[in-house]
Amino acid sequence: MIFDRISADPGRMGGLPTIRDTRVTVTAVLGQLAAGRTAEQVVADYPYLEPADVYAALAFAAEALRERELPFAAA
Repeated sequence: MIFDRISADPGRMGGLPTIRDTRVTVTAVLGQLAAGRTAEQVVADYPYLEPADVYAALAFAAEALRERELPFAAA
């Protein structure tokens, strides 16, 4: 999968993945969504983003976690 809306530059935001060469990190977008905000609310907070950017951040995160072992608390 090609993530043309996601970029990473060591000189910007500590190299974290950002949305379309802005200073908005993928993790900032995901954090807002995790807090219950909608894609429309995220775009309202960052008017230079588009709804497709929010969905690209979700897709990027899903791909990044594919087939990785994550530390979960024992049940």
